[in-house]
Amino acid sequence: MKLLVADTSGPVCGAAVLDGEKVLSEMTCQNRNTHSVSLMPMVEGCLERAGVRLSDLDALAVVTGPGSFTGIRIGVATVKALAHGSGKPCIGVDALETLAFGAGAGLFPGLICPLQDARAGQVYGAIFRQGERLMPNTPLALSEFLERAERMDEGPLLFCGDGAEVHRQRIAERMGDRALFAAGPFRYLRPSAAGILAQRKGEMTDYLHLKETYLRPPNAEKNKKLLEAMRRG
Repeated sequence: MKLLVADTSGPVCGAAVLDGEKVLSEMTCQNRNTHSVSLMPMVEGCLERAGVRLSDLDALAVVTGPGSFTGIRIGVATVKALAHGSGKPCIGVDALETLAFGAGAGLFPGLICPLQDARAGQVYGAIFRQGERLMPNTPLALSEFLERAERMDEGPLLFCGDGAEVHRQRIAERMGDRALFAAGPFRYLRPSAAGILAQRKGEMTDYLHLKETYLRPPNAEKNKKLLEAMRRG
């Protein structure tokens, strides 16, 4: 299956083109530009470098979250537009599962703990062991997440994701030598890893049914409900 995959769920924006599990091209960046500025040039660049046209693809994949509300919308909206224009099916990929897979799911013997920064001392977290999910995607205070991880295993814990980077000091102070942190290239989500997961799952849908994965309401939605409650009061 020839596949284009995009990711804008975290601080790194990326795209990749795969043929099966062979990576034909991949581009990532982390700069001051918004993902809306960076993504389409990267998509076009990946297609060009892979020698593939949009019409040659079998499907389009995108990381649907959890992560940045605005970022997720950018990636999903872009892939929906491409799918609508090309008539290609879509595959949604989970951000935390992709982080764990890229950091060594199936190889690392202990627990892999992918974390996305949810601000205000919270994280979007999950727990995996050798590719098996032990904890669903959950928004938690960092301290509560670490407590759950401690109860699951007394061995080493491998942390990855931008949440692990933001809270690295607090994690290290609490977990001590048990805390390991993914090396630079595997610390953040790689679009090629998302593409491989998409190939393996193969759960296609049309662009109308492609949905973002939010673990809590966006701020705009919460503010809207607050204003409505104030008006009623």
